[in-house]
Amino acid sequence: MKGTFPINKFSELRTPFYYYDTKVLRDTLSCIRTEASKYDNYSVHYAVKANANPKVLTIIRENGLGADCVSGGEIRAAIKAGFPSGKIVFAGVGKADWEINLGLDYDIFCFNVESVPELEVINGLAAAKGKVANVAFRINPNVGAHTHANITTGLAENKFGISMQDMDHVIDVAGEMNNVKFIGLHFHIGSQILDMGDFVALCNRVNELQDKLEARRIRIEHINVGGGLGIDYAHPNRQAIPDFKKYFIAYDEHLKLRSYQTLHFELGRSVVGQCGSLISRVLYVKQGTNKQFAILDAGMTDLIRPALYQAFHKIENITSDAPMQTYDVVGPICESSDVFGKAIDLNGVKRGDLIALRSAGAYGEIMASGYNCRELPQGYTSEELV
Repeated sequence: MKGTFPINKFSELRTPFYYYDTKVLRDTLSCIRTEASKYDNYSVHYAVKANANPKVLTIIRENGLGADCVSGGEIRAAIKAGFPSGKIVFAGVGKADWEINLGLDYDIFCFNVESVPELEVINGLAAAKGKVANVAFRINPNVGAHTHANITTGLAENKFGISMQDMDHVIDVAGEMNNVKFIGLHFHIGSQILDMGDFVALCNRVNELQDKLEARRIRIEHINVGGGLGIDYAHPNRQAIPDFKKYFIAYDEHLKLRSYQTLHFELGRSVVGQCGSLISRVLYVKQGTNKQFAILDAGMTDLIRPALYQAFHKIENITSDAPMQTYDVVGPICESSDVFGKAIDLNGVKRGDLIALRSAGAYGEIMASGYNCRELPQGYTSEELV
């Protein structure tokens, strides 16, 4: 089963480019709103790092989500797309002074702090502006996730967060500062997680930490559990919308949220992943000694995930119904890792055919580079190509 695309419109465009199906995006956002609204104290933010295309950001903002940012540039992108500053959170292990000042100038909702030195800098910069910054502490829960090692972020060996044994000390240090206000805890254990048991393990760890804090009579209003929910890369047509119902139920059933607390989520891939495809043209079909290659005009500079994470993307020849043949699908970049897939069965490929690399809405366009002096791919929405 292949996806449905406006191929006539595609033929007028220079490849490679990203195509965003806004119906899939809007249906996904509608599902998130429906499921999250079943709980009075759930607040959903969008992880801007997944895709910062302005047209995509605008649709997400229109659907009421907040913005989770990890750089000053992302804060600017969120503000430009119309996200209220009071719904912007700023995370990241290495915040530069100018980025912190930007967040302070916009009076963003919260800084997710990852170390005492960072906390000291935020306090000093806020003091210089006569402001008090809301801060949450990102705690490293030492919870593993069943995902790729490069996108596991909750283990003690990872660079992210404050260790659990240092949590009390950091809270005490913040209590002695005049220009920061401690309002909550932040967690994030990884990305592309499909096993709900990983989220249950996080809930159990958060419950333990909450009990410790309450024993010290410390009351926090906000718990941020990050994101991490994965998508079905193998079946983008069959399961275009992730199981948000099961995801939110896992937290409802296992996290002991207090009545006065708000639970924050930071969803990225699960929001935009399935709405995007990278569209490329076949440059050549090359017969090798033991295999044949479909050489595309898109490469790892346009979609780096297969080279970086050995990630799978479903590949479709959307302009051919010829009998299936087997190809290695590769790009034009001068790197042996510039391979989208090996031994891929496609409808018979010829020069000029359009190839869709599916489920590319997250960590696709945003991670494109100019290596080999290549131009960055453009992004188009289905609403533009009517």
